[in-house]
Amino acid sequence: MNWTLPETVAKIRGSKGTFVTLNILHSGETKSVDYKIMRDTITIKSVEWKVIDATGSGKVAYLKLSRFGEDTDRDWDTLITEISKTQELKGLVLDLRNNPGGYLQSAVYTASDFLKQGQLVVRQDNNNGTSEDYNVTRLGKLLTIPVVVLINQGSASASEILAGALHDYKRAKLVGEQSFGKGSVQEAQDLSGGAGLHVTISKWLLPSGDWINGKGLTPDVKVENDDKQPDKDLQLEAAIKEVFIK
Repeated sequence: MNWTLPETVAKIRGSKGTFVTLNILHSGETKSVDYKIMRDTITIKSVEWKVIDATGSGKVAYLKLSRFGEDTDRDWDTLITEISKTQELKGLVLDLRNNPGGYLQSAVYTASDFLKQGQLVVRQDNNNGTSEDYNVTRLGKLLTIPVVVLINQGSASASEILAGALHDYKRAKLVGEQSFGKGSVQEAQDLSGGAGLHVTISKWLLPSGDWINGKGLTPDVKVENDDKQPDKDLQLEAAIKEVFIK
């Protein structure tokens, strides 16, 4: 069957408690296997972390932030408390790859654990001539730990604000690929005949005053993963090395 990804997802989705059978063919095998799975609500945490032992160099905290949602601040607080109590950490890798953004306030809240109180995280310029500054308003728990941020073409909007602010204040190096470049707020308007229009009502500026819309963030260390080595994360390996470079 030549289903597209949306078509496949539509077939798999269904009412909670019902079953779907997936016919899976594993790489390198000729016979497929059926898996009967019960449909249920899937809750994906926006923040996860682990300790990576860089042999011969020390331990690094690896923190994956997949989006800025309703529960992100709460989940972030829980994990950051754990990280701040972990002994002998040499640094932290913050993975924002494929993070499409989300709540602006959540990005500001997250940045506040790395920046000093009062520092500007992002300025929002509105099309009516007004502007709003979003500053650090709390005492962070990770003010001195070395930080490296991973970005790629899927890093957009609020994740670019976080990465850009840390980079502007020289709190973090950026490793990976050019980010997406989403620095505007748009309002959808419905028109007659089923048409629609998206109007830009404001734009986000980094602390440096830079507007990344359409160009994105440029990493300090450019690294692409190799499709021929799917089991190796070359970008993460490069980020860990940067943690130990003074």
